Amino acid sequence: MTSMSRARVARRIAAGAAYGGGGAGLVGAAVVGLVLAELRLARRHVGNGGGGRVPAADGVYGHAYDIPGEPPLRLTLLGDSTAAGQGVHRAGQTPGALLASGLAAVAERPVELRNVASPGARSDDLDRQVALVLSSPTPAPDICVIMIGANDVTHRMPPTRSVRHLAAAVRRLRTAGAEVVVGTCPDLGTIEPVQQPLRWLARRASRQLAAAQTIGVVEQGGRTVSLGDLLGPEFEANPRELFGPDNYHPSAEGYATAAMAVLPTVCAALGLWPEEERPDVSRREGFLPVARAAAEAASEAGTEVTAAMPTGPRGPWALLKRRRRRRVPEAEPATPSL
Repeated sequence: MTSMSRARVARRIAAGAAYGGGGAGLVGAAVVGLVLAELRLARRHVGNGGGGRVPAADGVYGHAYDIPGEPPLRLTLLGDSTAAGQGVHRAGQTPGALLASGLAAVAERPVELRNVASPGARSDDLDRQVALVLSSPTPAPDICVIMIGANDVTHRMPPTRSVRHLAAAVRRLRTAGAEVVVGTCPDLGTIEPVQQPLRWLARRASRQLAAAQTIGVVEQGGRTVSLGDLLGPEFEANPRELFGPDNYHPSAEGYATAAMAVLPTVCAALGLWPEEERPDVSRREGFLPVARAAAEAASEAGTEVTAAMPTGPRGPWALLKRRRRRRVPEAEPATPSL
């Protein structure tokens, strides 16, 4: 599917999400069942390596940067098993711990991490997770990172419904004062037990949802980072290195790779990234209609999309950036939150 075609599909899904539609499909109904059967077979392998246990990583990172009287930055993760860190054994290997350590190093300030992500969660669980975050007596997080979408595809959640729940979550968090970064739906075509041609169909469905997610998130004032292509060629080329023992969830190295893609956007959202914000033409960055930007981002790892001009000849526009990845510092043990 071309970028333009993907943009058109993403626009239809996002419009259905915004205006109450629910019938837009990701792939033809005749093949969806086959894709799901293969993906569910793959999911039976989950737990062989990690036993379903998710390491508890909540706490404060970056104590070397303590300044008396200055509170830590507050980082919260929401979403599914990828956000939770299922598949690894140590808290420091989870994406939350890696992001908290990286953010602390860039900001030169401690970071308090809270993770409310739930393995197996779909986008309709974000309402519960957001309520949990906002019901806390502490102030709203400075920044929230959401990773969601894979289970929506494998459980046949209509994409319009999926995007509607995600957009609502972003809106509530932004209204509360938090910056929001969303890692969009990963490429399910890379899961090792899924065979061709169903890998291609799973990849197509994943990228269509990722592009539609981007439109919904950007319209609510959030930013997105594409995980699809990141969890594609790199994971496909190194499945033993980048996938965990269950061949479904990322390994510690895989989570570190994903964290490196998301960290620059997290820092940029907080005004901490030491880069020129103007688009770099040599890196194919620039302003595009939001659907075009979303479609391009879905095909390239680590590509950021954020809102730009509110109107244009083809509707809202967005800024597409390909930020340079920097090494994420190894996460130190956290001091548990009190």
